[in-house]
Amino acid sequence: MEVKRFGVIGSGQMGNGIAQVVAASGLEVVMSDIKEEFCANGMATISKNLDRMVKKEKISEDDKAAILGRIATTTDLKDMESVDFVVEAAVEREDLKFKIFEDLDKICPPEVILSTNTSSIPIGRIAARTSRPDKVIGMHFMNPVPVMKLVEVIKGLATSSETFDITWKLCEDFGKTPAEANDFPGFIANRILMPMINEAVFCLYQSVGKPEDIDTVMRLGANHPMGPLALADLIGLDTCLAIMETLYDGFKDSKYRACPLLRKYVEAGWLGRKTGKGFYDYK
Repeated sequence: MEVKRFGVIGSGQMGNGIAQVVAASGLEVVMSDIKEEFCANGMATISKNLDRMVKKEKISEDDKAAILGRIATTTDLKDMESVDFVVEAAVEREDLKFKIFEDLDKICPPEVILSTNTSSIPIGRIAARTSRPDKVIGMHFMNPVPVMKLVEVIKGLATSSETFDITWKLCEDFGKTPAEANDFPGFIANRILMPMINEAVFCLYQSVGKPEDIDTVMRLGANHPMGPLALADLIGLDTCLAIMETLYDGFKDSKYRACPLLRKYVEAGWLGRKTGKGFYDYK
C-alpha cells in the first residue's frame, strides 16, 4: 500500500512535530484538533521550527513554504476519511484514545492503518476498540520530534506483518531510526526512562538534593544531555504521571508507584514548560 496522504490527530508538541517531519518528507498532511486555535498554535510552532532551520541554512525559504503548504488543518475528524495512514497523538488518556480509535474505525476506509503515538498504553487494548486490530500499531515518536531520531514501532497481538512493514518503512522515509518493541506497558523507552525520572523526583521529595544538583549529577556523572527533572518538565509532568500510572496498573509492582511529589505538582497545575512552572520556573 502506498501512503500519499497522512493524518495526524492532535496539534500539540507531539502532533505538530510529527506533522512537520511527515510534510518535510514530501507527503500531504491533515492535522486535526478539537479547536481552531489549537491548530493555529500548532502551525505557528511548525513555522518557528522551520524559521530556525532556514536561519541555520539547513533548508531554504522555498523549502519552508513547500512544507507548510503540504499541511492542512481541520477540527472535523471526518476529514480523516481522505488519508492513507493515521497517527494519533492526543494526550495520554485511555478513555480519549479509545474514543478516537472507535471514531476513526468508522470514518477511515478499511485498508487505512491506524497508529498511536501512545508512550505507554498497550497497543492490543487500543486495537480491541476497532474492527481492524490487524491494522493498529504503535508509532512512538520521541520529543522533540523534528530533532529526535528514534521511533518505537510496537506490534499488538493482532498487528499484521504487512502493517508492521509499512510503518517501519514510513519511519525510515521520515529520516527516523525505527526500533521494534513488544507490547508491554511503557514499551522500552518509558519502561526504562520513567522510573528513573520518578526516582529523581523521590530524591527531591526526600531532600536528597536540589533540582539543579540532581540534574547536574546525571548530566555530568552519567553523561546524559539533560537532567531527569528538566527532561520531565520538557515532557510534561502530567504525561510522566500518566505513564507511571500505566506502568503500575500493568505490572502491579510497587517500584512503579508514582512519587507523591509528582502527583502533587500535577494537581497544582505545575506541569513543566507548557505551563511555565514545574521543577523549574520558566516564567
